[in-house]
Amino acid sequence: MDSRRLLRTFATALGTAGLLVSGCSSGGSAPSASATGSAATEELQPYYSQKLRWRDCGVEGFQCATMKAPLDYEKPGGGDIDLAVSRKKATGPGKRIGSLLVNPGGPGGSAIGYLQGYAAIGYPAPVRARYDMVAIDPRGVARSEPVECLTGKQMDTYTQVDQTPDDDAEVTKLTKAFETFANGCEKRSGEILPHVSTVETARDMDMLRSLLGDEKLHYVGASYGTFLGATYADLFPSRVGRLVLDGAMDPSLPAIDVNRDQTAGFEAAFQSFAADCVKQSDCPLGTTSTADAAAELKQLFRDLDSEPVPTGESRKLTESLGTTGVIAAMYDEGAWSQLREAIAGAQRGDGSGLLALADSYYERDPSGKYANLMFANAAVNCLDLAPAFTGPEAVEKALPEFERASPVFGEGFAWAALNCTSWPVEPTGTPNRTDAEGAAPIVVVGTTRDPATPYKWAEALAEQLSSGSLLTYEGDGHTAYGRGSDCIDTAINTYLLDGTPPKNGKKCS
Repeated sequence: MDSRRLLRTFATALGTAGLLVSGCSSGGSAPSASATGSAATEELQPYYSQKLRWRDCGVEGFQCATMKAPLDYEKPGGGDIDLAVSRKKATGPGKRIGSLLVNPGGPGGSAIGYLQGYAAIGYPAPVRARYDMVAIDPRGVARSEPVECLTGKQMDTYTQVDQTPDDDAEVTKLTKAFETFANGCEKRSGEILPHVSTVETARDMDMLRSLLGDEKLHYVGASYGTFLGATYADLFPSRVGRLVLDGAMDPSLPAIDVNRDQTAGFEAAFQSFAADCVKQSDCPLGTTSTADAAAELKQLFRDLDSEPVPTGESRKLTESLGTTGVIAAMYDEGAWSQLREAIAGAQRGDGSGLLALADSYYERDPSGKYANLMFANAAVNCLDLAPAFTGPEAVEKALPEFERASPVFGEGFAWAALNCTSWPVEPTGTPNRTDAEGAAPIVVVGTTRDPATPYKWAEALAEQLSSGSLLTYEGDGHTAYGRGSDCIDTAINTYLLDGTPPKNGKKCS
C-alpha cells in the first residue's frame, strides 16, 4: 500500500483513470474575469487573453492544445507552466450548451486519459451531443509537467515495504521509505512541488473556462474531483454552471479524520463483499459468517507478512501488495468474483491475481513503468493539508481508534497516513467549510456503501454548499454516475441537459 488517502475506482483502474483523496485547501483570492477574460487582473490578463491552438491529438475525434498558466499565482511574471487540454466537440443533434469539463479524481488521475478512454465515448449520447467534452490534466499530472519521484525499480521496492510494522526496526524501515519517496520528489520535481495545490488547479480551470468562451463552468467531477469542483465553486460562485460532484468529499475535515473515515469506509465495503462471498460456493474465506471471512483474510495477511508467495515473476506477493490488491477490488462490486479467485490463488501459493490487482491500483505496466499517479497524489495531498501524524509515536497512539474503525485494514491505514510527515514543502491548505454562496444549484452525489468517499461526506458537502442538492445511491462501490443505476443517470442527465437539479434528498437504488 501507499497512502490510504489514495482513491481508485476499480473499473477505471483497469481502463482509464484514477480517483484519489485530498482535503480542502485555502488559497489566494480569485481573479476577476469575464467569459473572454477581458476583466482579468492586470497580471493575469496575458493568460486570460491567450489563444488555444487546437491540433489533432492522433486519437480519432479529439483535439489537443496547450494552455499556459502562471507557475505561482502570487507571482504571475515569475514563470509559466504548460497544461495539456483535450476536447471532443459536441456531436449534435440539439443546440450546443457549452463545454463540459470532466475530472476522474486523484489527485493524480489523468483527466485527458479519462476523457479519451471513457467520458467522450461512454457518457450518455444526449450529453455528448450538446456539450463539447473537455479535460485538462491538472498541474503536475500526466501530460501537464508531471511530478516525478522514483524510478520503476525504486517504486517496486517502495510498494513492498511492510506497512504493519511489528517492531522498531520495521517502523524505522517504513519511515525511511516515506523519506526516500519525499526526497525523490524534491530532487526530481522540486520547482513544481509548491505549486500543485487544488486551489491553483481550480484557478487553472477558470482560465480554461474563459479561453473556451464559456460564461459558466459546467463540470462533472468524481471523488477528489468533487473537492476540486467545490473549491472552484467557492472561489468563483458567480461562474458556476451545472456542477455534478459524484463520490463527494467533505472539505472541512483535517487529514486524520479523512484517513479514519476512509478506514471505516473500506471496512464497510469489505463487510458487504464478505456478506456476498460467504453465499458463494467458491468463497475462499469460508461460507459461514462475515466475522469468519474477516478472520480468514487477516490470517492470509499474516501469512504473507511472514512468508511472501510467488507470483510468476521476480516480485513476490507481500502483505502490503496483497492488501493493496484487496483494496483495489473494493471500489466496484463487479470485481468481487475476480477478488475471490485472487484470494484463493494466494492461499494456494500463487500471488499473481492479487499482484495484478495491486498493479492496476498503482498504474504499473507490465514493463515495470509506473504512471505518475502516485507521485502527483502525494504532492497535492501533502500540500493541501497538514500531515495526519507528526511521527511514529502519534501513529501508535491512534492505532486503537483506526483498528476500531476497521479490524481488517485499520493498522495498515494508520501507518500509511504517515506519508506526508517528511514532505519537503509546507502545506498551504487548511480544512474549511465550503459554502459557495451565490452559486447556481450544485448536485452532490453519495453512495451509501462507498469505501473511499464515505456517504457521510456527501451529506456534509451538500449541507455546506448554499445551493447543494444531495442525490443518494443506495448501493455498493465508489461513485454512482454511469455505474448502472437508471435512476441516478436520469437525474444527472436531466440536470446537465436542462439545468433542473434533482430534489434535495432524492434516493436511488
